Amino acid sequence: MGKLMNIIPVSDLRQDAANILKKLKESKEPLIITQRGRAAAVMQSVETFEQSEHDKELLRLLAKGEREIEIGEGYDLETVLAEADLILNEKR
Repeated sequence: MGKLMNIIPVSDLRQDAANILKKLKESKEPLIITQRGRAAAVMQSVETFEQSEHDKELLRLLAKGEREIEIGEGYDLETVLAEADLILNEKR
């Protein structure tokens, strides 16, 4: 998160929700909502949320594979690559 986040007060969200939602979808960047000067929530587009969830699932699978390798379990490379292709193709 090296770049400056988009931050707006909740009052701005209330006054111009439709426009803010449009910008949120276009920018694909999260939006911090503040209340009384403090961060209260984070908004993101559905597309960005789904991509984030997909990425987290891939990371979980990689971590699981690492644990299996450490204890001498797991699958051969061809099986792993075939499963990875299936997961990646779901996103397309």
